[in-house]
Parts: sequence; C-alpha cells; structure tokens
Amino acid sequence: MSSQQPHAYEAFVDVATADPAVVGLVLKGSRAHEGMTTEHSDHDLYVVVADGATTDLTRFAGHRSPELDLVIVSLEEFRAAGMPGFERYALARARIVLDRLHGGIARIVATKARLDADEAFRDAGRWLDAYVNSLYRSLKNDRDGHALAARLDAADSVGLLLETLFALDRRPRPYNKYLEWELARFPLPGWDTRVLLDAADAISATGDVSAQRGLFARVEAAARRAGHGAVLDAWGEDLALMRPRRA
Repeated sequence: MSSQQPHAYEAFVDVATADPAVVGLVLKGSRAHEGMTTEHSDHDLYVVVADGATTDLTRFAGHRSPELDLVIVSLEEFRAAGMPGFERYALARARIVLDRLHGGIARIVATKARLDADEAFRDAGRWLDAYVNSLYRSLKNDRDGHALAARLDAADSVGLLLETLFALDRRPRPYNKYLEWELARFPLPGWDTRVLLDAADAISATGDVSAQRGLFARVEAAARRAGHGAVLDAWGEDLALMRPRRA
C-alpha cells in the first residue's frame, strides 16, 4: 500500500489493524453476504476510530476504487450510522473484521439489526398506511381503465409491503439485491418465502389484481394481529375494493 492510496483490501486491513486509534473494522455489502460475491465485488469497509483519537488514516477518507471503498468514522458516528437511514440494513448484516472493544463493535452492529419495539410499531404503521395507499390507487386505476398507472402503483406497493413486513418482524428491510438471500436464511414468521416472492414478482411485473387482493388479505390479518387495526379501519369503505372478491 502506498503512502497516498490503499491499493488492496488486505494491505489496508493490515495497516489499520496496526493503528491503535482504530477500534473496529466492519465489512459490508456483497463481501459480507455469503454467496453474493462476484468478480465485480469490491470491499466496502467501515474504519471505526476511537472518539477523540487522531490517525493518519483519515487521509483515505472517502477513498473509492474497484478494489476498496472506505468510510472512516468515529465510534460515536458509527453508533449513529443508519439509525435511522438507508445504511441500516448494510450494517445489520455486516461482518466484523476487527473489534478492539471486546465485543463492543459487534454489539453496535447487532443493535442495528433489531428495531426496538416502539420504533418497529411506529414504522410498521407508517409503512402499512403507505402500502394500502399504493394498493388502493393501483386497484382504482385498474377499475377505471388506467392500465399503466395501475401497474406502476402496484410495483410501488410491493416495496412498501416489504417495508411493512420487515418492520412487523422488527428488522430493517433488505436491499432488493439481498431480498432472496435474506429470506432464504431468515424467513419472515408466518410467511412462505417462495409464495411471498412469487406474489411480489407477479404484482411488480403485471399488477395482477387478484394477486394484489389475495396478498392484502394476508397482510390485513397480520397487521391486525400486531395491533394496527386503526390504520386499516381509517380507510373505511375503501377496504372493500382491496379485499378478495367472493366467488
């Protein structure tokens, strides 16, 4: 590794490990997800520096290359990363490369992987309402002959549905790239992974009305069991359009 640019992941890890200011190294992304690495995968590495410490490694802050992307943060900043935010899932499934805090870095990562009860309830209610809104718009557009709008709203609803389901399980939603990976290893309680993924695929591709209503029936039951009946009941008579039609 040159004095100016870190050329290789392994070389940088050796240098960072030798620096007493560094209390943690955390690898995220494809390299932290078993079986997801390709020839194009780089190493996305968090370098966690003790609060108040100084290190020459800050000269590499923001470094990006086909081999290595670096994020250099203080311990306090690492605690706050993704809490909340888009980065939360990446860190929730990150791999600990160095932990000088006797498990302290691992405990911070574990905290990111699990929403607390109040946060999960609040987020699930918010995402549920957004999901119902997109679902309702899709079905209404289908009813009124607006085929493209119906499909676009249906596709939007799938992402919001996933946010809802993962929040109900007190987990951050995985990025789309890792959705199948996540569910294969950590299924959502009460859901058949293959059935859920097939429904998400069909709805995103075609906006299938029957599939949307069938899925909503299961979501409604799960949401009511989790205490979110008020969110659903606020939709009043509009729920009839979203529920499965009797034969």
